[in-house]
Amino acid sequence: MEYKRGRYSWLLRPFLVIFDIAVINVLAFYFFDFNEENLYFFSYDFLNNKHFLYLIYSVELWILSTSLMSFYKVYRYTSLLNVMSLIMKQLLVYSIVFLAFVGAFRSINIQAFAMLKYLLCSFAIISLIKLLSYYTLKTYRSYLQGNVRRVVIIGKSEGANELKSLFTQKKELGYNLLATFSDSKSNGQTGSVADSFTYLKENAGIDEIYCAIDELTEKQVNDFVKYANINHCNIKFIPNTKRLFTKRLKTDFYNYLPVLSIQEVALNNDFNKLVKRTFDVVFSLFIIIFILSWVSIILFVLVKLESKGPLFYKHKRNGINYKEFNCYKFRSLRTLGEIKGTYVKQNDTRVTKIGKFLRKTSIDELPQFINVLKGDMSVVGPRPHMLTYTEDYSKKIDRYNFIFRHNVKPGISGLAQIKGYRGEIKSDEDIINRIKYDIFYIENWSLLLDMKIIFQTIVHIFIGQDKAY
Repeated sequence: MEYKRGRYSWLLRPFLVIFDIAVINVLAFYFFDFNEENLYFFSYDFLNNKHFLYLIYSVELWILSTSLMSFYKVYRYTSLLNVMSLIMKQLLVYSIVFLAFVGAFRSINIQAFAMLKYLLCSFAIISLIKLLSYYTLKTYRSYLQGNVRRVVIIGKSEGANELKSLFTQKKELGYNLLATFSDSKSNGQTGSVADSFTYLKENAGIDEIYCAIDELTEKQVNDFVKYANINHCNIKFIPNTKRLFTKRLKTDFYNYLPVLSIQEVALNNDFNKLVKRTFDVVFSLFIIIFILSWVSIILFVLVKLESKGPLFYKHKRNGINYKEFNCYKFRSLRTLGEIKGTYVKQNDTRVTKIGKFLRKTSIDELPQFINVLKGDMSVVGPRPHMLTYTEDYSKKIDRYNFIFRHNVKPGISGLAQIKGYRGEIKSDEDIINRIKYDIFYIENWSLLLDMKIIFQTIVHIFIGQDKAY
């Protein structure tokens, strides 16, 4: 059970619900006259007053739709991208709800432009207040130290350290890290795991305990759970970050035998595939016509002046469902043959002078928009690996998660790339984190997330990345 401890931000949710319902109804009264013969709200024929019917209808359907869409479930750790996604989804859903009401009463004569203006004005105001409350709370936590959660971290794992950095650096999240405990001796620790129990007893009002579960014994875990239940504080577990977790692997039981299968991800349902494919085609055509067309001419001269060989280089990659395809790039190396299992390293002698610039700015990837147009790739998605690397990595990564990664089209850019996990693989940690971000992207895909990745990719073209060589 999750406990809510002594904070007043919970009052914000009912206020927003009431405010949003007021907005959609007040603006409906302003924009429309649903009743041609009944000009007043409290008319004699009360039940036939369509303003009144819309009020009842809008309240019920708004509460139902926002509950199904989790519109008001915005937490301190919810990103702006997720908030904007919720607003866009609710706008789409409520537009359908409103059109259904108008369609149910054929006597209502409302112009399409008036309906569009009503919906846009309503959601402009709702979005403004929602974002204002979102940033007001962040400011309140960051500068006034209000609406703060008092937390303790147990463990010294990589995940625990990442969480510690998050709590200490992002003050707007509102987490006050009181102490950290671990049996591994290091600087900054308050004490051992055993000391943590004494600390918890002596310090009342702890809101949340975060435990790196792999570092604790079963008895210690049970003791923390008991403490949390007795003292009404939340306990949360930090998994080993080298384990990849996916919510898309379905478990069926054949008698008592568990059988795993890959469920359809949101990215692969018919509507989302159409949306993503339409965006891919439009975006790639724009890049090919207005950028690739003239860049290719300039690079043809520069590449030929420095080394012999073609302008374009193609290499085999694994695509969706491990299907092989020829992936195109501008040639940046002197050699044409792909050396088995070898990424380009820093200060690699095979890279030409113009090739260094192309790789640093990722311009060498531009011909892959041809792959996008052909349907082999998407603008955004997990990056395709060399065939030999696909075989090698599948032995190091949990096989179910590795298969899951190949359940969607690969992309020119991806979430892992903008997070710095691109190019040369120096350690198992590099590929583990790359797959982890790929899986997160697949499970949490939205068109807004694609836009964000494209924007950050463009930023990295200008500022560069450490592994862009």
